[in-house]
Amino acid sequence: MLNTPVLDYLVHHTALAGRPGAGPALALSLVLVAIVCAFTGLCYAELASMIPIAGSAYTYTYATMGELVAWIIGWDLILEYAFSNMAVSVGFAEHAVGFLDWFGIHPNLRWISPAYLPSGLQDLQGNTLYASGWHFGFNIPAFLIVMLLTMVLVRGIRESAETNNVMVLLKIAAILLFVGVGAHFIHPTNWKPFYPNGWSGVLTGGSIIFFTYIGFDSVSTAAEECKNPQRDVPIGIIATLIICTILYIGVAVVLTGLIRWDALIDDAAPVVNTLKKIYLAHPSATLNWTRLAILIGAMLGMISSILVFQIGQARVWFAMSRDRLLPTVFSKVHPRFRTPAVATWVAGFVVGIPAGLLDIGTFSDLSNIGTLFAFVLVSAGVLILRYKDPGRRRGFRCPGGPVFPVLSILFCILLMAGLPIITWIRFFIWLAIGLVIYYFYSRKRSEFARAK
Repeated sequence: MLNTPVLDYLVHHTALAGRPGAGPALALSLVLVAIVCAFTGLCYAELASMIPIAGSAYTYTYATMGELVAWIIGWDLILEYAFSNMAVSVGFAEHAVGFLDWFGIHPNLRWISPAYLPSGLQDLQGNTLYASGWHFGFNIPAFLIVMLLTMVLVRGIRESAETNNVMVLLKIAAILLFVGVGAHFIHPTNWKPFYPNGWSGVLTGGSIIFFTYIGFDSVSTAAEECKNPQRDVPIGIIATLIICTILYIGVAVVLTGLIRWDALIDDAAPVVNTLKKIYLAHPSATLNWTRLAILIGAMLGMISSILVFQIGQARVWFAMSRDRLLPTVFSKVHPRFRTPAVATWVAGFVVGIPAGLLDIGTFSDLSNIGTLFAFVLVSAGVLILRYKDPGRRRGFRCPGGPVFPVLSILFCILLMAGLPIITWIRFFIWLAIGLVIYYFYSRKRSEFARAK
């Protein structure tokens, strides 16, 4: 149940946690997002249980709501998966640099930082290293990790339950280690004021940190495998969200107690950087080794996240190509490894190059709006299919009649409204590009067009 990408974000995406405000305000944002995810997850489970094959939201909508809606959600999933992994790879790069720093290795700053830094770049003492804006450089570690894992995926990789369980335990251990050690250095004054940005900050914070919950919906796709899906699916989704939310609140409250919340903004590795600041102020072997353990745990978590979402993104490219909505080259299978090699390589470069150029905040906001939009469509799909096809077999039915799907739609739109206007503009541009491609290319070549 805990084998979801959610846990991977708890360690390394607390950079986004600084935006809502102090620890208590952030905790409310996390609870708000968890509630929204619970509504959406139950809707997702009903839709997944209606389709007798494993797959993403694209597969479900294509089979139930038609080609145009499937294209929109497939195009949207490409945005979600790609920008999620861009952000994760930037976070990995920052932790890899911290790992080298632990051993006294300091690469040239130009090749370990993004070319675009909207807030500039400062060292731990607050000295400006780069002014805000563009500079000549490229985040090589972010690019390399994506391309290395792309090579692994092209050759083929098999996940095992045992390996996943070990990875999850290591990640939880890293989180609990940070909470346990960091709690001894908390300064309660950092939590004041209680709501530095008011209730609007809580809502905006929920919109921004929604990124950290991406992956919870993977539980819902196992509805057909449950012995009693009507009981097991809600328990699985809600238990996953509760456990992850408690862990995340623990990290966020401790972190914002160690350092003021506004010092965390745009920091791609806030936990380990904060630990280093405390270590420099209070040198101790415990803090130093704790920092190393968290660095290793975070990097392992991020590697598994990148693998999962690169697989997911390549599968979307592959599925849309198989349905002739994208060029057939993307559905070609490697003759030896039997993997969608072209789709995997394209997905790798689509993620790797921007990851070397841009910062973590830009990626996370676009991933948020893409995910929320996909969840709106999934929830709406549940309502539409209950009306159009009430007799279809459902392995799981979302309880409460239309209440949960409607609440899911309303809350997702509310969270989308909390995102910056520039994110909306970029999102609409992305959708417009997708619709142009569909109108002039995909709809003329699709399976539906051939049937006509």
